[in-house]
Amino acid sequence: MNISKKILAFIKITRPINVVITFLVVVVAIFISEKDQTQLIVFILAPLAASLTAAAGNIVNDLYDIETDRVSHPNRILVLRSLSIKEAWIEYLIFNSVSVFLAIYLSPILLIIVVLTMFMLYIYSAFLKRLPLIGNITIASITALAFIYGGYAVANPKAAIIPAVFAFLINLIREIVKDMQDIEGDLKLNFKTFPIRLGIDASKHLIVLITITLILFTLYPFIQQIYKIEYFILVMVFVNPILVICIKILLDKRRHTDLKMISRLLKLNMLVGLISIYLGK
Repeated sequence: MNISKKILAFIKITRPINVVITFLVVVVAIFISEKDQTQLIVFILAPLAASLTAAAGNIVNDLYDIETDRVSHPNRILVLRSLSIKEAWIEYLIFNSVSVFLAIYLSPILLIIVVLTMFMLYIYSAFLKRLPLIGNITIASITALAFIYGGYAVANPKAAIIPAVFAFLINLIREIVKDMQDIEGDLKLNFKTFPIRLGIDASKHLIVLITITLILFTLYPFIQQIYKIEYFILVMVFVNPILVICIKILLDKRRHTDLKMISRLLKLNMLVGLISIYLGK
């Protein structure tokens, strides 16, 4: 393999779109939470540390998912052997080490959150993802923690609680959708995910319940005058309609449920939600 393909493989295994989303989440959390003007170095290093931690988490997830990915995601980097297992572990350790170094420089509380997140991501990949809902809740909690992390970066975590709740709910939905996508591979490995234990219909019902909860919760910050009209307009015109579309696709019995489309729409909605919160601050 030539050097350019190898570099691309090192990048691709981190799932760069997810890494960018993590960076933006922390930036938005800082903007939302800051009381005074934040130093540029915090705006750069805090999101970078979080992004590298997320990248490492994606790598270790793929390392523990090689067998199930052969069925569910045959184009993943380790399945294709674009990287060796040793190379992936080295990249994982480098990213985590740099994250810890940056967090030490920033503050003790950010170091604690970074190390806790690393631990949670590893435990999730090695053990928890095989269990119904526990793994899903773990990943959703890690995503929500990114907002709290951004709040602590500017010593105002309370302001990050509402977006953290949003992040938790939408990522919990997406994690259950991903388990539905991976059911064939997970069955072969005897994983006990929610769709396997309780079935596809129960999974759909749970997703609908969480989505309705999320839609109702999006109204709370505007009703309580925490966020401005810009937030309300974007949420009502884009965020909630996208959630409704996801439910419609999920429940459409006239065709095979397009889980990949739902997952992509939810990822897009996370970005739209970040913009809504930022503009409505």
